[in-house]
Amino acid sequence: MGMKTKIALGAVVGIVVIGAVSANAGDSDTGSADKGASASADRQPGGAKDAGAAAGADAGEGKEKAEKKASQAEQFKAFVEENGTAQEKEAVSHVTKVQGADEQNDILDTADVYTDFTGGIMGEGTGPAKLIASAFADWKQSENGLVTVYDADGELLGNGQF
Repeated sequence: MGMKTKIALGAVVGIVVIGAVSANAGDSDTGSADKGASASADRQPGGAKDAGAAAGADAGEGKEKAEKKASQAEQFKAFVEENGTAQEKEAVSHVTKVQGADEQNDILDTADVYTDFTGGIMGEGTGPAKLIASAFADWKQSENGLVTVYDADGELLGNGQF
């Protein structure tokens, strides 16, 4: 076999392997995709379990619609206001924007949190960034998630797993 033939054959095999892996990436023999969908519905107000109760369903749907209209930053702040410590509440009050928290696939989830701190990693926001990352991990859970906290200029302040 010539050198060109070996390279071409290796490329074809590589493409086939990549295609097979990507096609099966969403499949699961254990049915975890179904579990995730039903568990998510169970946790949400007005989800599948509450659909039978007429009075509870109407109230739950209104709250769910209000949450969807609120930005990710507002949802995060509301969660911390209800469940966070005093230090977390103070740190999260500086959050201006949250991106990537709404769609998760448990493969490689990333979220970005922007704050009004200045000075980058040497500035005043480094300590609160760890609190923000910790509060974010309480708000969202992922098997393989990374949250990154940025200052007002887009410089890295800190990160953490969620």
